Amino acid sequence: MPISENAKAVLERRYLAKDEAGNPTETVDGLFRRVANAIAEGDRHFDPKADVVGTARAFYDMMTNLDFLPNSPTLMNAGRPLGQLSACFVLPVADSMEDIFDAIKNAALIHKSGGGTGFSFSRLRPKGSTVNSTGGVASGPISFMKVFNAATEAVKQGGTRRGANMGILRVDHPDIMEFITCKNDTSEITNFNISVGVTETFMEAVSNGGMYDLVDPATGRVTGQLKAREVFEAIVQSAWQTGEPGIIFLDRLNRDNAVPGQGEIESTNPCGEQPLLPYESCNLGSINLVNHITRTVAGWVLDRAKLERTIRTAVHFLDNVIEVNQYPLPEIDKMTRSTRKIGLGVMGFADMLLYMGVPYNSEEGVALAAEIMDTINTIGHQESQRLAEERGAFPLFDQSIYREGPPLRNATVTTIAPTGTLSIIAGVSSGVEPVFAYAYIRNVMDGTHLIETNQILKDKLVEAGIYSEELMRKIVEQGSLAHVEGIPEDIKRVFVCAHDVSPIWHVKMQAAFQQYTDNAVSKTVNFPNSATKAEVAEVYRLAYTLGCKGTTIYRDGSRNEQVLNIGKVNDGKEAPAAGPVCQECRVPQEEYGHILPRPRPAVTTGFTEKVRIGCGNLYITVNYDENGICEVFTNTGRAGGCPSQSEATARLVSVGIRSGMDPKEIIQQLKGIRCPSCLRQPGVPVTSCPDAIAKALEKVLKVSSQPHEPVPAPISAAAKAAAIPRPGMTPAEAKLAKFCPECGSRLEHEGGCVTCRDCGYSKCG
Repeated sequence: MPISENAKAVLERRYLAKDEAGNPTETVDGLFRRVANAIAEGDRHFDPKADVVGTARAFYDMMTNLDFLPNSPTLMNAGRPLGQLSACFVLPVADSMEDIFDAIKNAALIHKSGGGTGFSFSRLRPKGSTVNSTGGVASGPISFMKVFNAATEAVKQGGTRRGANMGILRVDHPDIMEFITCKNDTSEITNFNISVGVTETFMEAVSNGGMYDLVDPATGRVTGQLKAREVFEAIVQSAWQTGEPGIIFLDRLNRDNAVPGQGEIESTNPCGEQPLLPYESCNLGSINLVNHITRTVAGWVLDRAKLERTIRTAVHFLDNVIEVNQYPLPEIDKMTRSTRKIGLGVMGFADMLLYMGVPYNSEEGVALAAEIMDTINTIGHQESQRLAEERGAFPLFDQSIYREGPPLRNATVTTIAPTGTLSIIAGVSSGVEPVFAYAYIRNVMDGTHLIETNQILKDKLVEAGIYSEELMRKIVEQGSLAHVEGIPEDIKRVFVCAHDVSPIWHVKMQAAFQQYTDNAVSKTVNFPNSATKAEVAEVYRLAYTLGCKGTTIYRDGSRNEQVLNIGKVNDGKEAPAAGPVCQECRVPQEEYGHILPRPRPAVTTGFTEKVRIGCGNLYITVNYDENGICEVFTNTGRAGGCPSQSEATARLVSVGIRSGMDPKEIIQQLKGIRCPSCLRQPGVPVTSCPDAIAKALEKVLKVSSQPHEPVPAPISAAAKAAAIPRPGMTPAEAKLAKFCPECGSRLEHEGGCVTCRDCGYSKCG
């Protein structure tokens, strides 16, 4: 099985079944057999004599050869008691207190099962509206978004995947300006991605400089007007500042709504690529394009015969997922089976281009994208028609836009989803994004720096006779190949990274895939930190012009930069230092009479260490920010007893340090505490759980006090936000880097999401 050591580590950490102590109870091979066998059972629902063994073998081969992988919940839960296999869901939010809290409850159940949720808050009456039943006033959609966010924060602590949400508000909602800026404070509404639902009317008004109407959703009445360009500029400003909001083109989503009689599409999943009706779920999978090219005398070419086989097997697989899925709500079960939407996409596109010698930012690359997706969409629909002949069309087919044509098994077939963790397992580039970085520094625990290099580039440089560690170090320092001396121009032309690709080419590539995709394309347009607001505006306009269904941008380091600017006043001077205040009543601490801890920062750096103790393994996470260590937490996979004492110790340490205690004093108190269960076990490196916590604190204290040195965990360097010191890098530049909250590695903004390529963490779940 062609799986790297890093992929095995990610599978063990996030996917393999585990016992109560957190130890894997299955192998990687066992995982794929479990999934293949469970999904193949779907054949029996249509033919009791079906060759389930043969189908399971085909599914197993397809996954273990890394030709195709389904979405993460399918890998995690197929063949296990939970049995929830869908990645994402859309839930309705109607304008009543009962409906709002029903939606919160349902979202909690979905997050517990490993799924993400999308919501449109456009039906909620604007802030300040009269509530007839009580005589009070409505608090508005943003207020309720914060309630949803808090519920997600509570639930995500115990799940296998983090709860993630998409929040959408129509551009003609009276509260749209508050919505646009609601995440400018990056510590607010942290469990949501947000997008403005843009209409054709609005975009036309932006183009001609006109006004547009604001409509009260409760009454349908026009309540006012805004200048479209001012609203558009506010969207651009916030996106430039923080990467949010994105935009989705609502009229385009509904133009392709397969069953318009069931209502309007108002929302998408957390990454923006899967428009869904209320109570629908998305069942996704991705084809690894690198495995579908073959080397000939003339060079690398697409293996069309193999690609067609994989497409057909993958559509069969995903249709079976719908059949064997155990849905978290009966409404979702009914609606998903009524439309049977699947989303077959791709990963490894950028790597495929590298093998074929085609630059990502070229007309040739864009044309190849359209050709490949046209093939996948055409053959995928053909296979859906074949399945309809055997199994019947999706139940709402007669009410669908396809009713005049041949029966289809699935209302949608194709989607380009982000593949952050899946692409790590497959060892290829993510989704349809360009390569984020070709070389980066991996820091190991003893402080050793190892250079990790993209294997395709390494092979190319070896072939050219110019590969060396010194050359790789220069690439790390520069963040790309573009300005590194000694590399031939033909190699530089092909091996472009995300920040070498101009925003226009990002959008052109997205549009090429969108042209042949039923649903939408998850993509992030990455900007350098120096990008202007005018460049962001140009991307939004181009996405509209070229037929995209939405777009997401991220300006490198912008979110962290915004945090650093909190202490500035409008004229750029430092604001007067304010004393700490009570977080409940806002009374200054010195007046309140006792010390209160500073709030936990929104973004931290840190690492997690696995330590053997007398009763199993203890996982210790220590995080810090620019002010030093700020939090410690532990996990053993068990409840009660000694684990609860470790958690209590970690919490008290966190509160103590954030209240101003010297970490060295805490280390001195904890270090050397003895526990009989540790002392009796040979080979245990600590004397107790508190001793283990103290030693972890010591390690982090050494690195957190160094101004340039990042946490001793894998750190990816990319462009100007590289975390490793280099000549000319200022402390401010170092702070612009954004790190994984779980392992400390450099995060990558791609596919409409945020992903860590080292440990598999994903903001979107």
